[in-house]
Amino acid sequence: QVQLVESGGGLVQPGGSLRLSCAASGSIFSIYAMGWYRQAPGKQRELVAAITSGASTNYVDSVKGRFTISRDNAKNTVYLQMNSLKPEDTAVYYCNVHPPYRSYWGQGTQVTVSS
Repeated sequence: QVQLVESGGGLVQPGGSLRLSCAASGSIFSIYAMGWYRQAPGKQRELVAAITSGASTNYVDSVKGRFTISRDNAKNTVYLQMNSLKPEDTAVYYCNVHPPYRSYWGQGTQVTVSS
């Protein structure tokens, strides 16, 4: 069983930065591809960024060049560095394996971009 705990969200002005962290339990973390997902009010949850066990990455077009996903297998942690934030980035951000497994969804962390 894998447990995932997200942290690092908050309120930030447009153009600001945040770094999200996702701590995973379980000794087999390193073999999973991981993803950061987000869900804005009234919208479906979407994949924002993913990273394979070999550290290959991909991003949704709307965040390319602004967000960076990374992982530290020694710490069982995956990160999302978010720069040049926009109001449309406002959402609850979740991490999960990629593709996502339903029972692994955590509480997420709220990111609000507003002046």
